[in-house]
Amino acid sequence: MSGAGRSTVGNVMEDHGWYVIDNLPVSLLPELLRLGVSRGEDIAASEPPVRIGIVLDVRAQGFDTLTQALTMLRERGWTTHLVFLEATNESLVRRFESVRRPHPLQGKGRLLDAIIREREVLAGVRASAETVIDTSGLNVHQLSRKISPLFVEDSSERLRMAVLSFGFKYGVPLDADFVLDMRFLPNPHWVPELRQHTGREAQVAEFVLSQPGAREFIDGVDTMLRPVIAGYLRENRRYVTLAVGCTGGKHRSVALAEALASRLSSNDVATFVVHRDLGQE
Repeated sequence: MSGAGRSTVGNVMEDHGWYVIDNLPVSLLPELLRLGVSRGEDIAASEPPVRIGIVLDVRAQGFDTLTQALTMLRERGWTTHLVFLEATNESLVRRFESVRRPHPLQGKGRLLDAIIREREVLAGVRASAETVIDTSGLNVHQLSRKISPLFVEDSSERLRMAVLSFGFKYGVPLDADFVLDMRFLPNPHWVPELRQHTGREAQVAEFVLSQPGAREFIDGVDTMLRPVIAGYLRENRRYVTLAVGCTGGKHRSVALAEALASRLSSNDVATFVVHRDLGQE
């Protein structure tokens, strides 16, 4: 989606050594094979592997042939992965208004109408995507951290798990694969000496994790997710988002997200933490 963070993602890919092409017409995707011949060999089989990122928005032409183009690339030895970035209408409106730039489909009409039209045009692409990332509520730095593990060199060997803390009062993350509710634990907000601190600080983390049920909850999540993780790896799924929520996203969810990321990290799983709503208050 326009305004959902494609420029940020393109920069992240370049930082990880990808060759990034912006808004290449879909019909030209197979032609990349002809452009990438090195020493007479197909670059799909070159060592080290060549990694190419195509960043597209609604201005690109031929979305109806995208699936066919990707299938053709795979038949010729390429590994492909389609990532779709989206955000809520409210988030996209705020972003376009803040930069004072028109939407590609806006013309002389309303911004919101252009966003709605874009969703219709890209519905098929979203349905075909292996990974859908909702960027609502994420700033540039948070998005960079969340998307970065998709593009590191060994991303095909391990499951990348984003453990995302959030506040329910700011909305549930739309791209969450699992949502955990920490509101069954006492809220440090009501403890005067803890109110101004966050779940990343030792005194708050100790308070949260010492509550009845907290450690048992972590054990239960670990037990629940282990067979799921094994299944994801068998099905070649390499990215998952575990969302951990409390009321404001400052204390309980932050502490539990840190603890769960540490607990779930293994040889098969690379975890990283994103605190979506920390600092909102």
